[in-house]
Amino acid sequence: MTNDNLLLSADALPGGFQFAAVTAGIKASGKPDFALVIAEAPASAAALYTANRVQAAPLVVDREHMARSGGRVRVVAVNSGNANCATGEAGLRAAREVCSAAAATFGCEEHEVFPSSTGIIGVPLPAEILVRALPAAREQAQATAEQFSAFARAILTTDTKPKVATATCTIGGKTVRIAGACKGAGMIGPQLVPHATMLAYVFTDAVMEPAVLDGYLRGAVEQSFNSVSIDGDTSTNDTVLLLASSTADARVEAGVEAFGAALNAVCLSLAKQIVDDGEGVTHVVELQIEGAASDADARAIAKTIAHSPLVKTAWAGNDPNWGRLMAAIGYSGVAIVPEKVGIWFGEHEICRYGGRSPLYDEAAAHAYLKQREFSIRIVLGMGDGKCRFWTTDLTSEYVHINADYST
Repeated sequence: MTNDNLLLSADALPGGFQFAAVTAGIKASGKPDFALVIAEAPASAAALYTANRVQAAPLVVDREHMARSGGRVRVVAVNSGNANCATGEAGLRAAREVCSAAAATFGCEEHEVFPSSTGIIGVPLPAEILVRALPAAREQAQATAEQFSAFARAILTTDTKPKVATATCTIGGKTVRIAGACKGAGMIGPQLVPHATMLAYVFTDAVMEPAVLDGYLRGAVEQSFNSVSIDGDTSTNDTVLLLASSTADARVEAGVEAFGAALNAVCLSLAKQIVDDGEGVTHVVELQIEGAASDADARAIAKTIAHSPLVKTAWAGNDPNWGRLMAAIGYSGVAIVPEKVGIWFGEHEICRYGGRSPLYDEAAAHAYLKQREFSIRIVLGMGDGKCRFWTTDLTSEYVHINADYST
């Protein structure tokens, strides 16, 4: 069972975690910009990070801390409004200063603190104001739905709304809860290894070891966060963190289908919420690629279409210009036979055997594309490879937002 409502009930949250959100003073708006999660005891952890070769200081620290702690986290500290990226040694010192102060504030080891940052790149992070805000965060921290919602809001940047999802499953007669929060609206083209900044934090109360968590997380991310794109830009700060508090008295080992399905549902919901809140978005598009020679080929074609400015601007204008889809398929680098390609907009057949379908109705196709959400199905006739991928149109509002982002 899943729940995508921000107004969560208290029993929807996994036990073992407290949440806090305070205003440190990074955002000029005065809105909360420092969010924390405090685990009652060291939580098992697994994380995946951006594939961008330019990586923010907190990601460097995260890798060091995860290796030293053996995949255990007590405190997650997320600041918004400053990415702490391209800030050199000063950025690393700032991230470590926040971790050291958080460890002292919450009574844990420094390497049990997991920092994250999101916001503008290339601006020094004022660690001192985050450090000063930690006592207030400690006083505020609670294991309540209200504080979880406050956490979800405080990590936002250009997002217009918070994004949360929950699920439950039954393992060995025990109820296991999963809850997640994420942010992202622009600079979204995640490539989380291995495989706007997107930050996602998912929590469960299951009893799990870090290595087991890692396996579940990799599978869930491939079907969710790695299957969405807004603009194709891979952020320097992308991070997905999965924590298990072990308070539910339900042990989950590898291969438990119920847990995997629940985790996948939470991650997919969060990923689709990111797409829906994309900067300037007026259309959310589900690409259904079928009949590729492999799943990898299907994904490559989906990404090529999703990143084409010509395709995305056509969607913005509700223009059923399917020729742009054919062109993108053709330059995707995937081996195809054009005469085998079929294209549908929803139930409307547009292209048959690589040419215009005799059933093509331009007016009907145009009307279908006026919906905020629609699907495009492409059949390649090359094999059994397939994928689903979610993306958006490209509007003038997106240009305005990103033309003025730093000024």
